Amino acid sequence: MTIQKQGVPPAARTTKARGDQAEQAALDHLARQGLRLVQRNFRTPGRGGGEIDLIMSEPDGTLVFVEVRQRSAASHGGAGGSIGSVKQRRIVFAARHYLARLRQCPPCRFDVVLVQGRLDGPQAPSVAWLRGAFDASGWV
Repeated sequence: MTIQKQGVPPAARTTKARGDQAEQAALDHLARQGLRLVQRNFRTPGRGGGEIDLIMSEPDGTLVFVEVRQRSAASHGGAGGSIGSVKQRRIVFAARHYLARLRQCPPCRFDVVLVQGRLDGPQAPSVAWLRGAFDASGWV
């Protein structure tokens, strides 16, 4: 027997689950490429801050801030079409907040992992890793 929350549309109940599945697919892909997970879902305190989906480390010590975007279809620009300047600014803000806690600032990079396709479908979604998708120079 499934218990449903009243007043919550079905799509709203599954959005978080789809996001978690996409992050796991991205994490698995990056781990297969030799990156190591440092932290997941880092959030800045307070309202209006930013969040970083995955913070990874390259074997050479480069810290990689990863934004994961998932879309089931390629319409409206697909997964990559949803990373605008406001989202980039919030990710950079969160990265700076994270780096302020460290004694030394390692080399850093901003990557995006695009997960395209249905996560619950018969075929695995495609995963595209965009290294250095954007940088912090425009947000100094």
